[in-house]
Amino acid sequence: MSKPVVLITGASQGIGAAIAKVFAKKVRGVRLALVARNAKNLGATARACTNLGEGVKTEIFACDVSDEVSVDAMAAAVAKRFGAVDVLINNAGKFAGAPFAETPVADFDRIVAANLRSAFLVTRALLPAMVQRRSGDVFFMSSIAGLEAYPNGAAYCAAKFGVTGLAKVLRAETKKSGIRVCCVHPGATWSPSWSGSGVPPERIMPAEDVARAFLDIYRLGRRTVVEEIVLRPALGDV
Repeated sequence: MSKPVVLITGASQGIGAAIAKVFAKKVRGVRLALVARNAKNLGATARACTNLGEGVKTEIFACDVSDEVSVDAMAAAVAKRFGAVDVLINNAGKFAGAPFAETPVADFDRIVAANLRSAFLVTRALLPAMVQRRSGDVFFMSSIAGLEAYPNGAAYCAAKFGVTGLAKVLRAETKKSGIRVCCVHPGATWSPSWSGSGVPPERIMPAEDVARAFLDIYRLGRRTVVEEIVLRPALGDV
């Protein structure tokens, strides 16, 4: 696709920033809509992307993707700046761990909103234009935690299992509409949240490797869809 519009949520750091950079480097003329709450960090990602590839255009959109009004305003601003979105990457999310019985309701709601509600709101805002054009790619960032439950992960596992289910529903509803839906399940991947964790770096996947998986899946011919992909550290789960 020539000069696609790629919208990435959670693009201010970690995997989201890595995805933005790999698309900037490898897709000529890509137009990147970078979305997150932290405008300063988004600006740093945007500047890095602009210097990586030929004809790259970037725009930042500060947005709380768990808030309906904020998402609708962001979607309108993106449409005004770039037109319809070709590739949506629902990457925004948060992690917090605690035993089931000790998880505060407010923390549960916050984690579900950041990981699941955000993906629903952003996809719902951008999907109609894809359906109308009968073309588009929608990626959902789930996790190993969206396939396998583990102790002290009530909120995060619930949210990521929800993301996995949301992706399956959208795939079932849009498979005849020219839209490809992919759910990505990474294991431990480096991000700032791992700083100070004490986990050896060799036990964590580089964010750049996960980012390249998104690009490779996008580059497949339009007659092929990767519905789900699981990525794990070579030495096993942390």
